Amino acid sequence: MDNTILKIGHRGAKGHLAENTIESIKKALELGVDGVEIDVHRCSTGQLVVFHDYTVDRMTDGTGEVSKHTLNQLKQLEVKGHCQIPSLSEVLTFINNKCLLNIELKGHDTAKEASRLIDFFVEKKGWEYKNIIVSSFQKELLKTVFEANSKIPLGVIIDSNLDAGVEFAKSIKAVSVHVDYTMLTEEIVQELKKNFKVFAFTVNNLKPIKRIKSYGVDGIISDFPNRL
Repeated sequence: MDNTILKIGHRGAKGHLAENTIESIKKALELGVDGVEIDVHRCSTGQLVVFHDYTVDRMTDGTGEVSKHTLNQLKQLEVKGHCQIPSLSEVLTFINNKCLLNIELKGHDTAKEASRLIDFFVEKKGWEYKNIIVSSFQKELLKTVFEANSKIPLGVIIDSNLDAGVEFAKSIKAVSVHVDYTMLTEEIVQELKKNFKVFAFTVNNLKPIKRIKSYGVDGIISDFPNRL
């Protein structure tokens, strides 16, 4: 039985370099992660961009909603640390099937384009479905991906109602549940593992990391993947 716990870098290696940038993802890979978690929004020209917030204000020298900017406008912005906002396509090209990529659908209307892009990278660029997980808090987005292509592995993010989250995860044949680590006990993890892979987020400090590891989760998402 394989007892290795996957080390997953949160938004790349958020604790080290500007989140959701190629530089941050590169850092995560250098730190030896098994996977990288990123967030996506849809910009006004239709492409998916890798960014967490609904507005660009916190992380860039610009202002306003991500979805109201064109890809070109977003590319002109400077992310803290002299970085640029990458597109999902650029991230898929950069990682090139070398590790697990957890794509969290954050913004509205991201599901169809994510499905299309994943299909393209699997069919034409040598990616494998097993190295992708599409996750979200938003049920409608996950349902849309499930209906578009049931081969894409899905993950349900849960930070409050565990039972409702699990029920929904079963309905879309999700492969994993991504649970706020503060909600987990050993009993809960063992119960969840009967049906899903269990990923704990976002675990940054050494004591909780040790505790969550002892529960036998399948993966831990951290800003500091080197601590895992």
